[in-house]
Amino acid sequence: MPTTPRTTVRTAPATTPPATAPTAPAPATLPLPALLALATAVFVTALTETLPAGVLPAMSADLGVGESAMGQAVTVYAVGTALTAVPLTAATAGWGRRRLLLTAMVGFAAANTVTALSGSYPLTMAARFLAGVAAGLAWALLAGYARLLAPPALQGRAIAVAMAGLPVALSLGVPAGTFLGDALGWWVPFLLMTAVAVGVTGWIAAAVPEAPGRARGERTPVLRSLAVPGVGPVLAVTVVLVLAHTVLYTYIAPFLDRRGMGGATDAVLLAFGAASLLSIWFTGAHIQRRLRALTVGGALLIAAAAAVLGPAAGSTFAVYAAAALWGLGWGGLPTLLQTAVGDAGGEQADAAQTMLVTLWNAAMAGGGVAGGLLLDRLGAGSLPWAVLLLLLAVLAIVLAARTHGFPARRPGPAA
Repeated sequence: MPTTPRTTVRTAPATTPPATAPTAPAPATLPLPALLALATAVFVTALTETLPAGVLPAMSADLGVGESAMGQAVTVYAVGTALTAVPLTAATAGWGRRRLLLTAMVGFAAANTVTALSGSYPLTMAARFLAGVAAGLAWALLAGYARLLAPPALQGRAIAVAMAGLPVALSLGVPAGTFLGDALGWWVPFLLMTAVAVGVTGWIAAAVPEAPGRARGERTPVLRSLAVPGVGPVLAVTVVLVLAHTVLYTYIAPFLDRRGMGGATDAVLLAFGAASLLSIWFTGAHIQRRLRALTVGGALLIAAAAAVLGPAAGSTFAVYAAAALWGLGWGGLPTLLQTAVGDAGGEQADAAQTMLVTLWNAAMAGGGVAGGLLLDRLGAGSLPWAVLLLLLAVLAIVLAARTHGFPARRPGPAA
């Protein structure tokens, strides 16, 4: 465990065999202060990304656009990440990891401030794009940073701790933001996110040890990771799964409104998020030996939730039950996919992680657009059925990738 805030973590580059470049002894236990700072950075990233879903009707009314147009606030964020993650990761490969993460947090603070104060739809979209660019910097390094801080036998749990910021954002952040937005104005939670981003910037500077970037000769071209066996199936699952999730999550407020539950959006999101927290805890406890089974189980739970929501017209209990199933399925999946692509990528794990971030956000952008089209043309009732169809494809890919991508047993000392 790092003993001082400024301790530098030194490790061999991913492309250097351990036999020729030994690393410093890894800590025997998880460095929780540093990992919790990373988890808070994930929280900022995830909540900035998804907050418009909870306050969508109020934002659209205030900015004078329709709900499907306002839903593109999620899309343009994802486009910003998808377009810039690979080139920015390459351009900043030589930067220290902490310096890069601090830069991303400053970007979030600026973007959320502009979003909160803007009365213009184009300016709001520009701020959301900037937030997406900051996310591209952050997401490309967070999982790898967490792995770097932990001993090999605890790397899966380290990623689970760092990624816990995602379900916390969904379980507490989005419902709380929705409540505050309804009570005080949709812009209030965005200003609060600025304050959180500023606070976590100081925490990272104080508690997270620096890790050096890569020398130019040590960098791996990102696209080369696609040739590694197993990386392709993990990325394919990521695209389809995130597309399915985003189609419904982005438009959950209008979906519930059509079901006569428009005033319960925060409560439904709370049920979803509380189940997500349980899922991330369970995933962290079992990911070392059951990554494949947990991935299949997560996809099945989300598919079950979609099947319940499809015909659940007017049934309040069914909606809450489906939200809980959805959260149980979704909560652990980001950790599972980050870990799976890291395992499959091997020495090219960093490049594979960058591809995952890029495709994740491309799928989010696609989900925002597809969900908006479905909402406008077929109605809110079509959204769960689209999710169900996409989840069937996810299950087929995971079940087929039993040798590489989603093997029955993870490689490494803890498998």
